[in-house]
Amino acid sequence: MAMTKWSAKVTRNSDALDLTPRIFASSNPKTIARSLRRSAETSTRRKAEPFRSAMSMLTFYINRAGKNLSPVQKHKLEAAKRELRRLYNR
Repeated sequence: MAMTKWSAKVTRNSDALDLTPRIFASSNPKTIARSLRRSAETSTRRKAEPFRSAMSMLTFYINRAGKNLSPVQKHKLEAAKRELRRLYNR
């Protein structure tokens, strides 16, 4: 029986955001940021403001993936953070 990592479970079953399946695998940082924004703004379960919820989920994913992220993937996700800040004028 394969064990599921708790971090994968959190990403899949977040209580705060309904994420688009495999959104973090997208090759476009703008697509990732827009999807996180849409999820955060439509969520009725989040406890923080939309920007904070979206950024927290993205940061959580980056931190949990850690050394398993390729340099290209990490760069793409960091670009998604910048785009998310731009979308929220931060």
